[in-house]
Amino acid sequence: MYPSQQKAAANYRILILLFVALKLLLNSLAGGRYGFHRDEMLHLTLGDHLAWGYKEVPPFIALLAKLALMLFGSTSVIGARVFTAIASALIVLFTGLLPVEFGGRKFAITIACLSVVVSPAMAASGYLFQPVVFDQLWWLIAAWLTVKYANTEERKYMYWLGMVIGCGMLTKYTMAFFTGALLVGILFTPSRKWLLRKEVGIAVILALFIFLPNVLWQYVHHWPVVTHMHKLKSQQLDYVKPTDFILQQLLLHGILVIVWFTGLLFLLFHKSMRLYRFVGIAYLLVFIFLLKMNGKPYYLLAAYPMLFAAGGYGIALILQDYKARTMAAVALLAPNLIMLPIVLPILNITQVRRFFEYTHQHMPVLDFAVTWEDHKRHPITQDYADMFGWEEMVQKVASTYHNLPLEAQKHTVIFADNYGEAGALHLYRHRYKLPDVVCLNSSFAIWAPESLRTDYIIYVSDDNDVSDLQPVVEGYKRVGGIDNQLAREYGTGIFLVMRPKAALGKIYQQHLEQTRNE
Repeated sequence: MYPSQQKAAANYRILILLFVALKLLLNSLAGGRYGFHRDEMLHLTLGDHLAWGYKEVPPFIALLAKLALMLFGSTSVIGARVFTAIASALIVLFTGLLPVEFGGRKFAITIACLSVVVSPAMAASGYLFQPVVFDQLWWLIAAWLTVKYANTEERKYMYWLGMVIGCGMLTKYTMAFFTGALLVGILFTPSRKWLLRKEVGIAVILALFIFLPNVLWQYVHHWPVVTHMHKLKSQQLDYVKPTDFILQQLLLHGILVIVWFTGLLFLLFHKSMRLYRFVGIAYLLVFIFLLKMNGKPYYLLAAYPMLFAAGGYGIALILQDYKARTMAAVALLAPNLIMLPIVLPILNITQVRRFFEYTHQHMPVLDFAVTWEDHKRHPITQDYADMFGWEEMVQKVASTYHNLPLEAQKHTVIFADNYGEAGALHLYRHRYKLPDVVCLNSSFAIWAPESLRTDYIIYVSDDNDVSDLQPVVEGYKRVGGIDNQLAREYGTGIFLVMRPKAALGKIYQQHLEQTRNE
């Protein structure tokens, strides 16, 4: 049976590549829109501080950032998103290849690939330069390699699996959840015989060897990932209710819940999928684990491409009639096309605002998309708002800096409250001839200077109230702020602080020590 599947994969390659091209087209339309997202600027900044680990993420994203900075410069939004577009395209590619491994044909491939392309959650996470899209890719390749090994029992697929898991662990620690669940899934199926094979042991060694440098970095830096997870759980995850987590899994992909849920049922119960049952069990185990740990809904996002692949196979098996298949495809995929402008910036900002005004009047059910963390309705989504105002802020900081006397500029520090502001000031510093920024938020604390001795501070404060500085400086004044009302940082102030006292230096050192140990 399997040689025919290999021949089918070659025959279906052009079909799969058409869907890959469609994904690349959508990403190209969104790639240069608006500006950097605050998270992208943090990840790009990591590229200028290469290490085997950071406070929030493992090092893989920093390596890609370094390549992007070298190839496209520090201010190219399109350039920053090139690797993301490639990863998104590869996700479509492997999603299309997986149904073939299950025994599916053209219709199965079509449903699987289009589900990944038009899923709101997959579209939203597939164009920004951040680890999540690469995490999705590693999970999917790991599933594909495991299924390939199940079909062929060729050792090379297990060796590749070990390397993919190692790279996945260097991308996002959630790969550990999937790897553990995959092992347990294999243990509870007839495939448990694999665990005694030499190639499985070699795969484990390969994965550990690739991941080892990050483990050593964590050890040297007193396990910041553990502290970060404790902080995340106490400040954010404790507020994620299990019912909300379950509901979000049902809503993340819109009507395509039918596709992935069909895939899950087929993996768990259909006789034609018994050889791959460990994939369905792995999903359930990760789901239960994240549910118990109050995980954020998007933590499970990487599991859905493999379920879409299984769902495409299952639906193709259920629907044999051409008309039924056509009607099902339209019914499953068309509704999500309405969602694309909400999650993917394929329209200019004027069109987006009109779109949300229209939906507010005629489809108020979509108001959730422009309801931010403050529970208020805004003109655009919070993610889109996080892409505005950054260069405006840097321009105003630069104006303040260059209006100082040349001697004063030598004794001036630029300080930012959060990693978004700091990331913008870091990336645009060469364009505006600025010194590098100091910030104690996020990984910026790792490379912050040990002391703050200066005559002037240009202080960017998202609080916009810096009256607590009064006792520790000779004076300060507001010199500007972010005035773009679409920006999430609208109202953020820029202050010129004159002659800080020694007490401020002590406060800085205390905060530096605290944030480095968090």
